[in-house]
Amino acid sequence: MELQEKGLERYLESTLLRADADKKDIKRLCEKALHYNFLGICINPYFVPYAVSLVGKQHKVITVAGFPLGCAPGIVKAFEAERAFENGADEVDMVINLAAVKDREKGTIIQEIKEVARTGPVVKVIIESGYLSIDEMIFACECATEGGATFIKTSTGFGPRGVLLEDIHLLRRILPPEVGIKAAGGIKTAGFAKELLSAGANRIGTSTAEQIISPQKLI
Repeated sequence: MELQEKGLERYLESTLLRADADKKDIKRLCEKALHYNFLGICINPYFVPYAVSLVGKQHKVITVAGFPLGCAPGIVKAFEAERAFENGADEVDMVINLAAVKDREKGTIIQEIKEVARTGPVVKVIIESGYLSIDEMIFACECATEGGATFIKTSTGFGPRGVLLEDIHLLRRILPPEVGIKAAGGIKTAGFAKELLSAGANRIGTSTAEQIISPQKLI
């Protein structure tokens, strides 16, 4: 496990995707990322240029497409992603079409992921595991891998539940080694974050990153 080589903070994407967040909130998020040396921040697309102006290339700026429901057509998600990368985002987390997963519309899913994946260097596919059976999770991961996903992300944080340890065990078992895993949803302690990383996660998305790293020394 790499945690001996780099600190836990370098696995964390500090997340703020609330609908009512404003620039003051984003500024605060960026300040905390700089202070605690988080890997990056994950924000809504509107704030990407502002966040880039604050953190530059010191930390990754991550945003979302088709968020949080995943029901927009692939071409719309691709447009969102393309604009985000043009505005300076380093990575985009797109929500899979859950209806198409339920209906086993493999071609539709793969095509939309391809459309998004070709817009930039790192695209994560959010499968919203809380809505899926094990078989559906496996199917969603197969589609995402064929579509060119860089990572699979477990949850939006807006679904019926967050990540479970067994989600990560399953994903690591079925995914090719070159496809990363971003665990997200309900991660509030360093202990749980470390368990997820030990199970095979490569990234942690959390809205409580500073509490995880330094619960007694918040800025």
